[in-house]
Order: sequence, then structure tokens, then C-alpha cells
Amino acid sequence: MNRSLLIIDDSKAIRTQVEQIFADGRLFSKILTAADGIEAFKLLVSNKVDLVLCDIEMPGIDGLKFLAMMQSREDLKAIPIIMLTCHGDLSTKIRGLESGACDYITKPFEPAEIVARVHVQMQIKTLQDELRRSNQLLLQLAQTDPLTRLYNRRHLYEKLEVELNRCFRNKKPLSLIMTDIDHFKKVNDNYGHQIGDEVLTNVADLLQDELRTYDLAARYGGEEFCLVLPETDLESAYDVAERIRKLATEMKLPAPMENYQLTMSFGVAGYDGTDEGSIDEIIRVADDALYEAKNRGRNQVRDKEISN
Repeated sequence: MNRSLLIIDDSKAIRTQVEQIFADGRLFSKILTAADGIEAFKLLVSNKVDLVLCDIEMPGIDGLKFLAMMQSREDLKAIPIIMLTCHGDLSTKIRGLESGACDYITKPFEPAEIVARVHVQMQIKTLQDELRRSNQLLLQLAQTDPLTRLYNRRHLYEKLEVELNRCFRNKKPLSLIMTDIDHFKKVNDNYGHQIGDEVLTNVADLLQDELRTYDLAARYGGEEFCLVLPETDLESAYDVAERIRKLATEMKLPAPMENYQLTMSFGVAGYDGTDEGSIDEIIRVADDALYEAKNRGRNQVRDKEISN
């Protein structure tokens, strides 16, 4: 188990003593040491640290200021911190605990005590890490379509509302692309739903590959997909849709569809950011453009600007 410990103390003797206590590698495979808060913070930023042992009284940035610095960073605040203090008074311990420390050890300390307290905190951290992973998985399941691994319709609406508001505040454009696979019912009827699912996942991969990291691709329903392109005007979004349309016709399909040419139709809606936009309006305009593309023979892109 690759765990790392950071020891912060202005006393080299204390740092060496603590380092020797955990040198057997049972709890930590890597031990870092720092003589002050500034050096320690640099180590935290550049290394993965699982637990911190921090002296309260240090020159410059003392232990309490260091705790405050850690609590100000989302990526650091979950790391457990055990205070090392020479004081036995209750007020000092309370200040440390209120500043974000998980526990405290009074100097001079017994090796068995520090090992026991560190072991408890590592057990708690393990449980908390597992809980965070579970919560992240649940969030991912709630936001994504299980077949295509794209975002689902619910998350699309949440993201679209945020992006519309942001573009309105900054007076920036935003475009929405609605697309679906032409004659997809024939794919399911002639080749089966399993092959149809493979086609859907291939299309989803194509859409994701052609977008920027801050764009969003979602499965809107069935064989229909939706792409959100922040800070993208109608002309640029049209070019994106046309590029994807051409790539779709060149897509390699699973057997027995090797000789089948897939085509897709696209409707693009452009929002210029000058007036407050609505989700219903931009989706309606993109859907109208998609309907026009399909009505004119499919395998094409049609676009519409939202009228002010």
C-alpha cells in the first residue's frame, strides 16, 4: 500500500524520532519531512500525502496558520492532520482541533501512542476515501447514459442552464447541436438491437472525440444526441456539425454491417448572448433545424439563429 506521511517540526531531533518510528514501512511507504510551514506546503502541493504530523509552535508560519492554509484548499482539506504540541492546556488543543486538526499528541510522546493514533486516523481516512469513491460513482451513474457513457438528458438540462446563464453574463455566444442517426429503426429491424447498441456506442465515441474538453455531448433519447458548444457562434457550430456528418459516413461499422453507410442529420441553434436565453427555446430551435434537415432528405446540416 503506497501511503505517504509528512512530518513538520522545526526540531530536527523530533523529525528524526518520528521518522524512525514509522521507518518499518507498515503504515507508510514514503516519509517526507519539513522544518517549517512554507517548506511543508510546497511538499504538499507537489506530492501525494495521506497524513500530516504537524508541530504547533514553529517560526514563521506556525502550525495553526498552516492548518488554515490547508483548509483553504479543496484538494488538501481532506488530508488528516495530527498536531504535535508541547502544551497540555486545553485551549491550545481546542484551537488546533477547531482549525482543522483531527487529533493531537503531547510531547514528549511514547512511540506506541503515536503509532496507535496515526493508525486510527488512517483507518478513518480509508473509510472516507471509499465513501468519496462511492459517492462519485453514484453521481456518475446519475449523470450518464449507461450504454453510450455520454451524459444523460437530465444532466444536459442542468449544464445547458449553467452555460446559457454564463454566456448571457459574459455576452458570449453558445450553440446547440441536435443530431440523430438516419433510418436507425431499420438498423434495429434488420440487424438486431445488439448491433444497434454497438452503432450507438460508436456514434457516441465519434461525437466525444470531435468535441473540446469543455463541450458537452449527451444522449437525448433513442438515437438522438445533443451537443452543447459554449462560446461558439452559429457558423463555427455548423462547421463542427458538418465535420461530424462527414466522419459518420466514413465510420467502420460492426459485422454484419460492414457495407452499410451510416448517415446522420443535424440541426444547429445559435444563441448570441445578448438576451437572456431559455433552455426550451434553444432546444426548440435546434429541433426545428433538425426536422428541416430530415425533411429535406437527411444526411445534412441545417442551422437557425434564435431570434431576439
